[in-house]
Amino acid sequence: MFDAPVLVIGGVLTGLVFGFLLQKGHVTRYNVIVGQFLFADFTVLKIMLTAIVTGAIGIYAMYGAGIIAGLQVKPALLVAVTLGGLIFGVGMALAGYCPGTGVAAIGEGSRHAIFAVLGMVLGAGVYAETYPYLQNNVLQWANLKKVTLADVTGLSPWVFIAGLAVLAAVVFAVIHRWEKKHLMATAK
Repeated sequence: MFDAPVLVIGGVLTGLVFGFLLQKGHVTRYNVIVGQFLFADFTVLKIMLTAIVTGAIGIYAMYGAGIIAGLQVKPALLVAVTLGGLIFGVGMALAGYCPGTGVAAIGEGSRHAIFAVLGMVLGAGVYAETYPYLQNNVLQWANLKKVTLADVTGLSPWVFIAGLAVLAAVVFAVIHRWEKKHLMATAK
């Protein structure tokens, strides 16, 4: 039923560290998550961009160093990802949590997060039950198969990672400027 004990322990420790970091980043708070959707608090965007850039660098560095044997590229299912993103986004905006922040908020003592997580579990159950139908009728629309931007363009993945890092830096600068301007306006 379980993997090797070392993997289970590693997963538990990783989950604890992840939850701790979510809590320290204040993204376990309903107001922070909803504030992102209201363009009033950009904590979530900052954390997500940092995680994406850091993860991309880490994964491709480990791959290049031979620490991991290969990349498990998922198929680019454009319609499925778009529909899933819309459902996820609406649910996150309504609940004020995503799966990770919801569980971390429960660990922090937020009782209302329990209902959000139960809703996520219910949604996952509905998806699991409808998966055979969706797999045959919806999920394959606009299926580009297993492909990356590096595959399509012939460029090194590092070009895209560098571009992503620059984009993140620009977004951080714009957010910083906006927050500074907004704080000055509210202080008057």
